[in-house]
Amino acid sequence: MSAHCAGGVVYEVTLDLDGAIADEYLQWLRAHIAEICALPGFLGADLHETLEPSAPDGRIGLCVQYRLRDRAALEDYLREHAPRLRADGMARFGGRFNASRRVLRTLPR
Repeated sequence: MSAHCAGGVVYEVTLDLDGAIADEYLQWLRAHIAEICALPGFLGADLHETLEPSAPDGRIGLCVQYRLRDRAALEDYLREHAPRLRADGMARFGGRFNASRRVLRTLPR
């Protein structure tokens, strides 16, 4: 087990977006993920396309799972960086996507 697994946190963002913006959104999202992963306490991220449940016609489902050192790193991100980064996505893509979030704690194996 790697050192960051025990007590680590996963911050998961589930996205549902208009298929018409998929290419532009993915380009923006990859840069957005890189910016977040450069912040203190972030260990990396995985970007997934949602296969099940399938997205409605004309929509695309994505999921980003960010790995963080601990809950304190997440709290710092939410307080210091999230409002600005979320506002950027809203300014660019407005009501053409929806995001939901959840926080997971990694259990020892």
